[in-house]
This record gives sequence, C-alpha cells and structure tokens, in this order.
Amino acid sequence: MGKTRGPYMEEFPIGSLVKIATRSSLEDFMRTWKLHNKLMPEQLEYAGTSGKIKSVGFYHGGDELYQIEGVPGIWHECCLESEQ
Repeated sequence: MGKTRGPYMEEFPIGSLVKIATRSSLEDFMRTWKLHNKLMPEQLEYAGTSGKIKSVGFYHGGDELYQIEGVPGIWHECCLESEQ
C-alpha cells in the first residue's frame, strides 16, 4: 500500500502505462495475500502484459486497486510497475 506516495495517493494515475508483474510474482502474491480483492487464477495469464490504467480505487486503509484497459480483474499496486 502506498509504496512511494502514501495511502490514498495512487502510484499510477489514470492513463498511466503499467506492466503486470511476472507470473512467479503473481503466484507468490496469490499464495500469501489473505485480505481483500484476491487475484483470480485467470489473472495469471496476463503476467508481463502492459496496459493503461483505466480506473483506480482505494480499499479502506488506503490500498490502491487498479483496473487496466483490456485486462480483466482488479490489480494491487504491488502487482504492477511503471512501463515508462
């Protein structure tokens, strides 16, 4: 949550180009994350994919949750990196 900008401050504003983490990173996240908005198994197929942020929301406590154009699912900040 809030890697560099703090809680309730999106790391990737709408329109930002991002890359989804590697499959092994996503699998690790799926295995260890026990709270809200868990990754779905079908999201693993998008590992390494790039796309534009379509929307950003925040879970109670400030966790950033993203949607990516053309990519299904809700994505946590730690599953994304800047493509620029």
